[in-house]
Amino acid sequence: MDDAQLRTIWQQRQYNYRITPLSEPLGILMKHKLARRVRQLGRLAEIWDEVIPESVRDHTALDSFHRGVLTVMVDSASHRFQLQTLLTGGIMKAIQQEFSGPLNKIRLVPGQFYAVDLETGAKRYEV
Repeated sequence: MDDAQLRTIWQQRQYNYRITPLSEPLGILMKHKLARRVRQLGRLAEIWDEVIPESVRDHTALDSFHRGVLTVMVDSASHRFQLQTLLTGGIMKAIQQEFSGPLNKIRLVPGQFYAVDLETGAKRYEV
């Protein structure tokens, strides 16, 4: 065998690595898993902006919605107490009536978030 034939045989026996673009699995993840959750959280954010008074709303951020539990970050203890009082006073029922999905509980957690959206005037739930 000459050198060209050996090179051809060697190239044919090499493992052919298959490259899969990252966009395919990410597209599936976004379409099937995240799209529904983002839609639900967006609708909850709209209701949140309508129902919660502005003095308390500016100190909160909707963090997540999973299995009927809405997690809300509150930046200070005093605003957390005010929000808890509002929720037990009947606003929780108003949110549940407006929201079409299952909303079993609103969990308040301490947290810090940036107020960039307040400076630009954009709403937190707009993508």
